Amino acid sequence: MSPPPRRIDVCNGDADGLCAVVQWRQVDPAPAELVTGLKRDIELLRRVRARADDEILVCDLSMQRNLPALLRLLDEGARVRYFDHHAVEHVPRHPRLQAWLDDSPRMCSSLLVDRFLGGRRRAWALVGAYGDNLVEVADALARDQGFDAGQRAALQRLGQAVNYNAYGDDERDVLIPPARLYRLLLRHEDPIRMLGQEPMFGAIEALREADLEQALRLGPWREHARGRIWRLPDQAWSRRVGGSLANLLAGQRPELAHAVLRDTAAGHLVASVRAPLSRPWGAHELCRRFGGAGRAAAGGIDSLAAAELQGFVEAFEAGDWMHGPSAGGRAGAG
Repeated sequence: MSPPPRRIDVCNGDADGLCAVVQWRQVDPAPAELVTGLKRDIELLRRVRARADDEILVCDLSMQRNLPALLRLLDEGARVRYFDHHAVEHVPRHPRLQAWLDDSPRMCSSLLVDRFLGGRRRAWALVGAYGDNLVEVADALARDQGFDAGQRAALQRLGQAVNYNAYGDDERDVLIPPARLYRLLLRHEDPIRMLGQEPMFGAIEALREADLEQALRLGPWREHARGRIWRLPDQAWSRRVGGSLANLLAGQRPELAHAVLRDTAAGHLVASVRAPLSRPWGAHELCRRFGGAGRAAAGGIDSLAAAELQGFVEAFEAGDWMHGPSAGGRAGAG
């Protein structure tokens, strides 16, 4: 007798990815194996081996980066539901693939799952959206849901804390591994109440604030009419703070683009890029020129060679990547 089909949830370990799966599993509390990792652990589908009729839920992972593994899983007989908001050039059509994709700058994976579930775990969708720096979008949705200013602030704090905890070169850099954090989140239907019950989040927030203060004391490495660049040394605090710093800077100066670069012991650099909040387009295009990826409003480069640094700076400051919206996001493909 063949073993029964399994359920496997695969997601990025940031706020958007974790909160997308939390919503799903609170509505459908079936036992499932979780595959996740830190922010830059993107090609997670490579870790999954499937049998016929296994059900795989994928949230907040670039289909572009995971396409070979996705096709393998489909060939192995798995059924895949895919929710994502990153840019993708080709979406395969397959009878066992259902994909809800939207790369517009006002969308994230948690909001895609929220749309599919009809808002049944809206508070967790808001945590994911706030964590993904979609503050205006989340505020508007939260007000429509009846959340007051204090509740909105609590949801934003939680989203920022969960997102911050996803950054690091390995799990020794973060306070709690994303897989353990997911299990903690999943236990709580009300994220606002959870903030007062789980001391872990106070510790994460305190570390985040300390890291941000250290980064801000450095000041910008380069300033230009179109944007600002921070350059951080290779330290545990800088490995944690890159994404939070980029989001904070973008909020402070919404008319400017921002890049946070970090040197590494291996000699290359890591980059987090944010398009101007007032024109949230093209970050993925800039990053793709240098081997990175992302979405319209935000992107990253895992390995920028030192020899490419000047070219990156020139391209960033030229601003030709901030060209405006594409033809529009995809939805319901597959």
